[in-house]
Amino acid sequence: MARFSFNQATATGWDLEELVAGCVAAGVPGVGLWREPVREYGVERAARLVREAGLTVTSLCRGGFFTADGWRDENLRAIEEAAALGTRELVLVSGGLPAGSRDVDAARERVADAIGELVPHAGAAGVRLAIEPLHPMFCADRCVISTLGQALDIAERYDPGAVGVVVDTYHLWWDDTVFRQIARAGDRIAAFQVADWVTPLPEGVLLGRALPGEGCVDMRRFRDAVDAAGYRGAIEVEVFHADLWARPGPEILAAAITAHLTHVA
Repeated sequence: MARFSFNQATATGWDLEELVAGCVAAGVPGVGLWREPVREYGVERAARLVREAGLTVTSLCRGGFFTADGWRDENLRAIEEAAALGTRELVLVSGGLPAGSRDVDAARERVADAIGELVPHAGAAGVRLAIEPLHPMFCADRCVISTLGQALDIAERYDPGAVGVVVDTYHLWWDDTVFRQIARAGDRIAAFQVADWVTPLPEGVLLGRALPGEGCVDMRRFRDAVDAAGYRGAIEVEVFHADLWARPGPEILAAAITAHLTHVA
C-alpha cells in the first residue's frame, strides 16, 4: 500500500471531500487529481483539504491539448494549479490533429515546440511536464503521441527534472518495444498508471478500461520494468468504465486496492 494511489477519475461519483475521507479511512497514501473537479471545488481549498488529510497528490491531470485555442494560457494555469496542490507531476495529453490537417508529423512537432515554451514556467513553479502517450486509436482527436518512444523523443530534448513521461498500462501494453522504452526512460518516468484492457470496447472507446486483473495486460511485468528502470514513485489505479462508476465510491476503492495488491504489487 505504500505506493498505492487512487486516481480521482476511477470514482467519478465521489466528490472531493468524500474521496479524501474514503482514502484516509482505507489507509491510502496518495491521490491522483483532475483539474475540472478540483477547480469546481476551489484549487486552494482542495490543496488545504488534501494537505490536512495527510495525502500526497501524486499527479494532476491534465495539461496539453496543444492544438486547442488558448492552449498556452490554459497550460500556464495548469502549472499553477499543480504547484498549488503540491504535486510535481502535471500530466500532458497532447491533443489530436489540428482541424483539417492530416499531417501527424507536424502535429507531433507542434507538441514538442509547445512543451519547450512551457518548460521555463514549469521549472520556476517546481512542476515537471509529464508527457502521456495514448493508444493509437486516440491519435486523430485526442493525442498524437501514441508510443512511449515518441514521448521520449520529445522529453529527451530537456532535462529529466523538467520533462518526463507517463507509463500507462492501458495505453502501452500492445507495443512490442515498450519494455525497451521503459528501460530507456529511466528517471524520466514521472507517473505509473495501471488499468486493464478489456473487450469488446464500448461505443466511443474511452470507457474501455478495467481494474487490474480483469483483462489481458501483464501488470507485474510492467511493474517490474518500471522498478528496474529506477522508478520508486506511486502506482496510480486509473480506470474509466461506466459499470465501475455506477458502484458506490467505497466499493470502488476497495476493489481497486484489492486489484493493486493482487495483480500489481
